[in-house]
Amino acid sequence: MRQVGFVEVAPYEREGLDAVAFPGFEVIRTPARLDETMLPQLSEVEILSPFIYSRLSEETLGRLPKLRLIATRSTGYDHIDLSACRRRGIAVANVPSYGENTVAEHAIALMMALARRLPRAIAQTRNLDFSWSALEGNDAQGKTFGVLGAGHIGMQALRMARGLGMRTLAFDVHPHPAAAAEVGFEYVSFEQLLEDSDVLSLHAALVPETRHLIDERAFARMKPGVILINTARGPIVDSQALCEALDSGKVAAAGLDVFEGEELIKDEVARLSTSLTPDQLAQLATCHALLRRDNVILTPHIAFFTVESVRRLLETSLENIRRFLDGQPQNLVQASGT
Repeated sequence: MRQVGFVEVAPYEREGLDAVAFPGFEVIRTPARLDETMLPQLSEVEILSPFIYSRLSEETLGRLPKLRLIATRSTGYDHIDLSACRRRGIAVANVPSYGENTVAEHAIALMMALARRLPRAIAQTRNLDFSWSALEGNDAQGKTFGVLGAGHIGMQALRMARGLGMRTLAFDVHPHPAAAAEVGFEYVSFEQLLEDSDVLSLHAALVPETRHLIDERAFARMKPGVILINTARGPIVDSQALCEALDSGKVAAAGLDVFEGEELIKDEVARLSTSLTPDQLAQLATCHALLRRDNVILTPHIAFFTVESVRRLLETSLENIRRFLDGQPQNLVQASGT
């Protein structure tokens, strides 16, 4: 029988998916990621809806011969081999806009928590230590808030920073001057963004050009004492270079909802019995180094995770599938056969 498969189904998605039906299709729902063990039960799948931790490589796609659409339940699609999809005539749809305000709010929350040293203040107070000496913070007002990637989320973050009385800058490879005038920020070069930002918030997509874009050379151009926020994708930042910048004081603090190696540390116990590459071992060690720092906040990829945004995400993903089956596809990042 023809199949529609939903993988990585989280508890908060179950209710919304339990009642879903597509006439003529068997609907498969599983909390597991797509892996070798799952491929046999998806042999007839024509439409697959993953989250971001299922890797849709060329090898995996080759095991799904009837697949016509990947409807990822995310905005990002770096977990999908688009070139392989193109060769196989598989369409790919994403959710381009569902939580721009949600993710931007998380980025601002991380900034404020770091600027006011909230993690240390909370830990001290729980230990009945009411001293102030290590808790002096910094105002947001009057500081420069820089955004790398002024798309939907970046624009919202800029609006929020403006509301805090911050000077706002952005670098984007596709500038929109009318939006800059409406929001009240200035487009600058990548180099000037690094040099002028007191807070640098990352909102770019992960593509080959942005992988490790924030590296040792980028940190060297930044102001001493900069705060780095990443709610985009972990590999945009070279984690080892970040550790060195934190050690030197170049970066005063970092708020990371995403970080290089997050999938490794998430599954560390399960991976103890498996072999890791030298690069993976290095990433895992760096994750632990970041976890131990009181000037780093790591959150578990939850910037998108609110009641409202989760509902919008699932509704749009289901509509992407329905429209594709009706012959009117929407939100395609790649059409079939292109």
